[in-house]
Amino acid sequence: MNITASFHVTTGLLVIFLSCIRADGTRIQPLPENETKYRIVFYNTENFFDTRDDSLTTDEEYTPAGARHWNYSKYKTKLNNLYKTFVALGEWDPPDVIGVCEVENKQVLADLVNNTPLSKYNYRIIHANSPDKRGIDVAVLYNSARVKLLDSKYYGIARPGLFTRDILYFKAKLGIDTCHFFMNHWPSRSAGQLETEPYRFFVASRLRYILDSLFLDCPGAKIVIMGDFNDEPWDISLYERLRAKTDIRNPQSDYLYNLSKAPQSGKLKGTVKFRGEWTLFDQVIVSGRLLGSEGLRVQSDDFHIFAASFLLVADEQYNGFKPFRTYNGYQYQGGYSDHLPVYVDLKVTSD
Repeated sequence: MNITASFHVTTGLLVIFLSCIRADGTRIQPLPENETKYRIVFYNTENFFDTRDDSLTTDEEYTPAGARHWNYSKYKTKLNNLYKTFVALGEWDPPDVIGVCEVENKQVLADLVNNTPLSKYNYRIIHANSPDKRGIDVAVLYNSARVKLLDSKYYGIARPGLFTRDILYFKAKLGIDTCHFFMNHWPSRSAGQLETEPYRFFVASRLRYILDSLFLDCPGAKIVIMGDFNDEPWDISLYERLRAKTDIRNPQSDYLYNLSKAPQSGKLKGTVKFRGEWTLFDQVIVSGRLLGSEGLRVQSDDFHIFAASFLLVADEQYNGFKPFRTYNGYQYQGGYSDHLPVYVDLKVTSD
């Protein structure tokens, strides 16, 4: 399939490239000549399925014969929409690390990096099938020209009755510094927040155990934890079970700090909107060592929700805006996702 020829850059996308203003309204500041930036992104792609029926999962809804009548044309639009989002997220250069969730398999990612204009970059894929009943997984795309992969693995979440996504871990060298990444997609609230809360507690405790082992083996490790947590930064799963602090003053090396916060102005207050209420499910958490002043580092205020105008649509029922989804119920919209992407910039200064 050759999707490249069918893609046309929209006026809105050109504005993002040519403007000095980010989609969230903040001004893009030029980097000092001796500073290098690595953009790290996470995006829940919302049901990024191919059109084939996988007999091992319940993906029938996203097939031509399924309830949503998912077909090649809609799939091609989804690919182009994701391509546009990732290029716009890079501002001047494509992101260096892209964590994604709700992807069906490695093939849809291969189509994204090989059969859209992303093919001119050097993206590699980290992916494995998870136990999720629908077959949706967590994966990573990384720019191999700038990011050197050192190791990767998936941590299973083993518990009777819980068939959720694995936690993806990978270690990479960015410049001369090493960073540990964890990508997550925690159990949803679809059956009710309180009813599903124990599942998120369990995943949080599992991740905390993995992190404690990493800190023991590698004190002062530089760690980035990203994902759709289906809880907000102040909820028990993140604040108490994972022990990710929201107070970032005086950071300590082996503690976790949640950088995520909604914009202080405007109507955008999160990454997901449900019945008129925004929630901040998509987050970035780092170890205190990354908040230091030496080597690879991140600033405490460098968390961003990417809210480009093409990712939003008017919320006619509740006012304001909401994410422009692929479907509104079962009505095809041709949009992007029910989530907005988030990102941080890791920076390093050369001598």
